[in-house]
Amino acid sequence: MTHGEFGEPEVPDDPLECALFLRNIIIGLTTYGESETAYKLARRKLIEDPASKRFLPKFVRFSNDAASLQASLSSVASGSGSWAIRRRHVIDEFAPLLIFLESGGGAADATITDGLATYDAPAVQAFWAKALERRETDPDGAVTAASTLLEEVCKHIIEDSGAQWEAKWNVPKLYSEAAKVLKLAPSQHQEEVFKTILGNCQNVVQSIGSLRNKSGDAHAGGRSRVQFKPRHAALTVNLAGSMALFLIETWHARVKEQRINDQ
Repeated sequence: MTHGEFGEPEVPDDPLECALFLRNIIIGLTTYGESETAYKLARRKLIEDPASKRFLPKFVRFSNDAASLQASLSSVASGSGSWAIRRRHVIDEFAPLLIFLESGGGAADATITDGLATYDAPAVQAFWAKALERRETDPDGAVTAASTLLEEVCKHIIEDSGAQWEAKWNVPKLYSEAAKVLKLAPSQHQEEVFKTILGNCQNVVQSIGSLRNKSGDAHAGGRSRVQFKPRHAALTVNLAGSMALFLIETWHARVKEQRINDQ
């Protein structure tokens, strides 16, 4: 580790490099020992960056020194062989931040990520992370992940409502059923403006499902297969993320309304 002019550890200025630096410092602190000063400096630099702060693991945000960090991670695993479990936990928890920084994510990515994180469904967050990660390097894979994200959100909402979905249902059918649960189906509204907006939402989901079948990596496309460009993948991922967030926020609103009515 290099040190600055006054003997303090040199923390990288680049957010991505700083995040990697902090992750490695934490792994050191929880296994073989590392610099607490370096931890504090790197942590402060990322916390002072609003976008990076959103993605910092909770155990970092709430641990301002080595002792509190070690106490937090000890709850993950302790005793013989636990260092490997803690190390894997640290790596997994830092993945969203690194994916965000590597993809050059902006405010929209951060907003959607925050919103999806409020829903207790690890698979949803996993497919969103895959979609973000693959936009530039694997456009076809990004489209597939975006479509699967919507599929997962719809399935979870249907299940949480007490209803059932069928394995043969495609993304448009899943969305149609979830929309009914959430009262988002165009037929459930009288106002023309709402019918139009919700109908367009339905069309977006149907189009994303069609893109997955025709050009994503989920199925062989044959001679008619169209190769996605990164900009196409970015548009698809952003639309899917926005729709997923809209569904989750609507679900939370419906649950809250039901609780108030039950009081």
